[in-house]
Amino acid sequence: MRNVLARKKTTADPSETVPLAPGSLPLVGHAMKAIRDPRKFLRSLPEHGDMIRVSVGPLKAVMVCDPELTSQILLNDRTYDKGGPLFDMAREVFGDGLVTCPHAMHRRERRLVQPAFRRSRLSGYARVMTEGTTLLTDRWRAGQVLDMPAEMLSLTMHNMLQAMLGGTLPPEDLRQLVGDAIVVQHATYRQAFAPEVLKRIPTPGNRRYQRALAGLHGTVTDIIAKAEMCPADHGDLLSALLASRDPGSPDDPADAGRSERLNSVELRNEVLTFLVAGSETTAISLSWALYLIACNPDVQERLWAETDRVLDGGPVSPDHLPDLKIANQIITETLRLYPPAGMIWTRIVTEDTRLGGHDIPAGTTIAYSPYALHRLERYYPDPEVFNPDRWDAETQHSTPRNSAYLTFGGGARKCIGDQFAVVEAVLALADIASSWRLDLVPGQKHPAITTSMGPRDLKMRLSARTVRERAS
Repeated sequence: MRNVLARKKTTADPSETVPLAPGSLPLVGHAMKAIRDPRKFLRSLPEHGDMIRVSVGPLKAVMVCDPELTSQILLNDRTYDKGGPLFDMAREVFGDGLVTCPHAMHRRERRLVQPAFRRSRLSGYARVMTEGTTLLTDRWRAGQVLDMPAEMLSLTMHNMLQAMLGGTLPPEDLRQLVGDAIVVQHATYRQAFAPEVLKRIPTPGNRRYQRALAGLHGTVTDIIAKAEMCPADHGDLLSALLASRDPGSPDDPADAGRSERLNSVELRNEVLTFLVAGSETTAISLSWALYLIACNPDVQERLWAETDRVLDGGPVSPDHLPDLKIANQIITETLRLYPPAGMIWTRIVTEDTRLGGHDIPAGTTIAYSPYALHRLERYYPDPEVFNPDRWDAETQHSTPRNSAYLTFGGGARKCIGDQFAVVEAVLALADIASSWRLDLVPGQKHPAITTSMGPRDLKMRLSARTVRERAS
């Protein structure tokens, strides 16, 4: 690595050595640029250096624009702990769940949650997800125009609930839980960056969010209480979480032999984390993937040919995963171009340190953008081009899968559900492509991008695939 991170006590102000990004205005900083076109603003930052200061109103941060330096941050989560406005807001929803908890809590929680994501359980989750996708697509009708982000979010939330609860929730409660989760998910990013005074005003949006959040917490708490009364392994994610015990850290003799489980509040936090955060990321990926293949007919034809050959007229199943190579490449490339929640992430420096030749005091906000890093031409030639063949097995050795591919983060805080999310997206894409053609409605332009990297106002028209398309 070009720059080696070394902890060093310092009182230097990083503003003296880290250059300020161009275009900063008094009081508002770079807010006008970031609001006007956040994608353009983020893509422009690496042109000005590996590390650069940015400010958006009162929020000031050091933006890291180099994959190797970003990797150092992710690998040292003790010094660069989870923090910043998005994490502060997320804790209101998830508490100290696996994604949002500080470093001091993370290792124990990771050990307790890990058994729920063992490979041996993944196939069972995958079967539930394929059944859910088929149920949804069976309701589709030729000529129907779908709001694709809403459709995919409904799909992934239902699938996640089934995988978590094993289908034990009554249909009415299921609908209410999905509805509350969608309201909370849509509001999270808006709430994170809104001034505190605006969040306290009882606007219809704020009241709707608070009602949904209370309903979500209450319903999940009741589900866990019932499950704790009759613990049994139903093959679902909640069963695995209930059965998990922490043997303690093997690196700490005083910790060895300890047997701990997640308490009721911790269980609620983890269930909410996987339901809301896990559903959203896969829904975003599927929405963009369907948009991108509609814009690239050659890729769509190859996907159709693969699903017809692999599925051979039957339903998709987890057993098909090894042969769905093009579908997997499409999802991987989609995640590169539009990493869910990847517009910007922040960490808080917990002790004076040194990064990239700069002294960084404790309390500094460090930011990085997977969206911007995934568009560095030195790693991805023609970075704006949708090219699933970047991930072909024969050429993949030349395409980075570590420091310059940050869809699921890295280090000890790498997303625990990365394989879960990819499996669900690949199987769902294959299921949809086996029967349906989705076209953009006339006049549809490139959708605007939400703060969570999802497409806004993406409408697509359904057509049943013709016999000629199936035979070609």
